[in-house]
Amino acid sequence: MSNDLKILCIIPARAGSKGVPKKNIKLINNKPLISYSLEVAQESKLINKIIVTSDSKDIVDLVNKDIVYAPFIRPSEFSQDNSTDKDYIKHTLKYLKDKEGYVPNYIVLLRPTTPLRNYTLVDEAINKFIDATSASSLRSAHLVPESPFKWFKIKNDCFEPICNEFSLEDTNKPRQYFDDVYLPNGYVDVLNSTFSDADLYGTDILSYITPLSYEIDSIEDFDYIEYLMKKAT
Repeated sequence: MSNDLKILCIIPARAGSKGVPKKNIKLINNKPLISYSLEVAQESKLINKIIVTSDSKDIVDLVNKDIVYAPFIRPSEFSQDNSTDKDYIKHTLKYLKDKEGYVPNYIVLLRPTTPLRNYTLVDEAINKFIDATSASSLRSAHLVPESPFKWFKIKNDCFEPICNEFSLEDTNKPRQYFDDVYLPNGYVDVLNSTFSDADLYGTDILSYITPLSYEIDSIEDFDYIEYLMKKAT
């Protein structure tokens, strides 16, 4: 891989969170949640620029304590509940191009809500995407222990198979009967900086399979992941 490649890591950290107030700066195992993603980006041997995009002054002040990782406060129009990844990524790229003349070759997304990461896996994912020249993006996922094809939906107060391809009787079959299914987990996403306005990830999404990964959406998630962190030390 060329050392001249510009690999930008974007860490998105919105202020609003309905499940856990101020989630991204809430302490977990004595550190703010966002610190774990920032540390992995710093440890990476491939990422050479880091930007935290946030609409929160508290978050901006926190991450800018030693080095300026958040050179702007994200506009509120890109920080709503219905705002998309594409919104804040395009805003970040425009800011960097206008203010610094900086245009990356690749974009790496590290979401603060997935704090249990290893930088070596992040770098492995980046290399995999760079080597696969025909892929439009890379997304991480882990194997789902129980196939969702065995799940039910309810219609008229009665269970139905969640997928029309299978019958109710099929849902009683062992998991080996069904194809493996993978859940996107936010461990790492890698994009070309020339992504389409219509489609952020494109149609040729390369897979990167990680060990079982945990995302934080609730206080219970915080407690469990903190337990895992303490258990690992």
